Amino acid sequence: MIYAGIDIGSSTAKAALIKKNRLLGTHVIPSGYNPLTAGITVFDALLEKVAVSKTDIAAIVSTGYGRASASVKFADKAMTEIICHGTGAHFMNPNIRGIIDVGGQDSKAILLDKNGQVENFAMNDKCAAGTGRFIEVMANALEVSLDQMGDFSLKADKPSKISSICTVFAESEVISMIAGLQKRENIIAGIHESAAARVAILAFKINIKEPVMMTGGVAKNKGMVAALEKRLGFELIVEDFAQVNGAIGAAVLASRL
Repeated sequence: MIYAGIDIGSSTAKAALIKKNRLLGTHVIPSGYNPLTAGITVFDALLEKVAVSKTDIAAIVSTGYGRASASVKFADKAMTEIICHGTGAHFMNPNIRGIIDVGGQDSKAILLDKNGQVENFAMNDKCAAGTGRFIEVMANALEVSLDQMGDFSLKADKPSKISSICTVFAESEVISMIAGLQKRENIIAGIHESAAARVAILAFKINIKEPVMMTGGVAKNKGMVAALEKRLGFELIVEDFAQVNGAIGAAVLASRL
């Protein structure tokens, strides 16, 4: 039997399929393109990608920001991101005890027990600081693509100090730094350190335990990963499927319905 998980985030929609406790395939699309159809679009694209028919799917679980939207009304059940991320991380690596997930509009730290069950979590969903949106706004101000941010950051020799917590004020700080001819690499490193400081607070709040996996689209940003590791004092595990971890967890949970 094949089981599906669909994660509708604020920036991207992700889908994953598992069969016999093995990951069969994943797919990601921008959810903002058409949020009302993102769920079915990413699901259909994944089925085509792995040559699987809808009739082969035994159960579907939806999760994420839009888990209860019309976009995924065909799902059998909707479940929270916290549970799905915990399940996904444990599926990918049973040794994981902590998760740091940095998404487009929120960040979260999750503590797991040895069985992969959620023991505690902390979430920042009231402010863009420490999220992918924060980094995206700063990238636009610097006229740098998101894909370039990590490489630029790692070339910094003296990260700039960004004191503002608010994204709007932090953007003004960055613009002033640009006008002051500060090195772009140092500004970007400062942006990552500022975001990492906000995320680390969540991890410390729940007394996160190693080993810790970083998930979410921001996990692809090497500069942000490095800044978080520096702030936390230990290495983070980043899997190839970090961005689709929530969808993978949802697929695993679908297999248990």
